[in-house]
Amino acid sequence: MTRQTLNREIQNKKSCLCVGLDVSPVSLEINKRIIDQTAPYAVAYKPNTAFYESAGWEGWKCLEKTVSYIRSRYPDHFLIADAKRGDIGNTAREYARTFFERMDFDAVTVSPYLGYDSVAPFLEFENKWIILLVLTSNPSATDFQTAEMKEGQSLYRKIIETANTWAGNDRLMYVTGATRGEMIKQVREAAPDRFLLIPGVGTQGGNVEEVMRYAKTQQGDILINVSRAIVQSPEGPGAAARSFAGRMSPFFS
Repeated sequence: MTRQTLNREIQNKKSCLCVGLDVSPVSLEINKRIIDQTAPYAVAYKPNTAFYESAGWEGWKCLEKTVSYIRSRYPDHFLIADAKRGDIGNTAREYARTFFERMDFDAVTVSPYLGYDSVAPFLEFENKWIILLVLTSNPSATDFQTAEMKEGQSLYRKIIETANTWAGNDRLMYVTGATRGEMIKQVREAAPDRFLLIPGVGTQGGNVEEVMRYAKTQQGDILINVSRAIVQSPEGPGAAARSFAGRMSPFFS
């Protein structure tokens, strides 16, 4: 899916909601129910592959069937494999084949720690995206990500500055957590025309309105991921997704 197509879906729905399919134990029927209820309000789905890997072969089958279900029923939705891979050479290439060929995801999350060598194999697949971890929402993210380098520049800013040269804005986007509003603003300044995938809204305390103010561009260029606050909502996934999307819609003219 191209950047233009994804932004068109966002504008049409007036929503940048990405639903995290993090269900334990994994269940195809539960995933189908979540997808069917949230599809009118979401533009993307993001299964965290750890939940499926931990269930062994049955988990992998569930993940494959979940992707096939979305592709057949809701083909306009963007699919992200939240795998956080980070290796080089043939290993990275096999990871890319797994998620781009075997399962037909649109994007996969990747760690930048090993540099361009860990990203290049994913870029061999046309019309597929790499989502690079740059500034996450977990409490210990500051151990490394905001550390200042000799030049006085934060590590995450150096990652963005360097990665901006690796691929265009229709192939590479960045992850930045929703729990640090001012930091989101700084990431957007460093990547003014890149898509941002923003987790941390809902259970982790991130604020939808703050994220929209700091991260949304005129075109859109933003995916806000919500997982537990939707899939575990006592009101049901559909009602929760509708509520989150409703908070996003005023930011679209």
